[in-house]
Amino acid sequence: MQHRIIVLGAGYAGAVAAGRLAKRLRREDAVITLVNAEPDFVERVRMHELAVGRPLRPRPFSEMFAGTGVVLKIAKVTGVDADRKTVAVTGTGGAEELVYDTLVYALGSGWNGQGVPGTAEHAYEIASRPGALRLRERLAGLDAGERVVVVGGGLTGLEAATEFAEARPDLDIALAASGGLGDWLSPKGRGHLRKVFGKLGITVHENATVTGVGPDHVVTADGTSVPAAVTVWTTGFTVDPIARATTLKAGGTGRIVVDATMRSLSHPDVYVIGDAAEVAGPGGKPLRMSCASGIPTAWQAADALAARLTGGKLPNAPLRYFNQCVSLGRKEGVIQYVTADDRAKRAALTGRLAAVYKELVCKGAAWGVANPTLGLPSRRRRVVGATTAAPSRSAA
Repeated sequence: MQHRIIVLGAGYAGAVAAGRLAKRLRREDAVITLVNAEPDFVERVRMHELAVGRPLRPRPFSEMFAGTGVVLKIAKVTGVDADRKTVAVTGTGGAEELVYDTLVYALGSGWNGQGVPGTAEHAYEIASRPGALRLRERLAGLDAGERVVVVGGGLTGLEAATEFAEARPDLDIALAASGGLGDWLSPKGRGHLRKVFGKLGITVHENATVTGVGPDHVVTADGTSVPAAVTVWTTGFTVDPIARATTLKAGGTGRIVVDATMRSLSHPDVYVIGDAAEVAGPGGKPLRMSCASGIPTAWQAADALAARLTGGKLPNAPLRYFNQCVSLGRKEGVIQYVTADDRAKRAALTGRLAAVYKELVCKGAAWGVANPTLGLPSRRRRVVGATTAAPSRSAA
């Protein structure tokens, strides 16, 4: 008699949620299956580092979840039927249909070309490991003086441009932003950002919305053509297409709408965490897609699910922000302190100390994923009214 919990996706949010559930529920009462397409954890916040050739530490899930009771299934999710409570996957053994009692959806997001002509054919992305590796190969083949244009002035664009400029000072790095450079930062943060960009020799095209991408250039809204041997597109993320194909209630951007405990408004046996979730933060403003949002939503969902299954008290922890961490290469950074709803305060930490701070944040997040059940209460509670487990149904 076991309650069947399936967690889809083992990024920051999914891996954390699976580990947290394993620590709170008795193995006799609940079976937790973690489904992921790749056998090891990908530190998505370091894809700009991978793109310039820096090696990333391997973190196999088989080691991370050893002894936790979490069942690993390395397979690609191909569909979710929220009405029948099944998940379609394809792995080394072919196609399967998995049955769940509760689903934790954590498939996250991918790069967003925003329908701009030429992005799919000519632009590179660093929202995934395959994308970062493809870009790494391309950058390695560039000759000195060739230009790389990073499109997008958000956190990913700033980190990518500075990382490229520091690692490859022989290249001509440019950034095209639809607004002002770092215009959401405090005056101190913006000032330091401009100082670092100047020191690294990065050309900035401000208020320059890119409307087209060619094989050797980008075109801005005013008709300006900017030469580019390589274009890196970092203008935001979009949810995995599987989310849009389900009957789960979604918002205008395709993210699945959830309540404060991360439970789907349309299907109460589904929890959605990370980038795929549309959840209101302070002031009713939806949380942005980020690691800073993903891990707290995983905590919230796991604790709420465990409480509902065991008759415990529902969590009431507020989902809020404290700071935005921006690495500007390996030696510089900006830590912008923010209000609960993510608006910049006057205070900001800059320079080498900010770079160290950001590195510690990244390492801490990875450590939390790599040690999914450490640091949590060891008391596992009995599931009330466990259901009878059934084997997966083969669709091969």
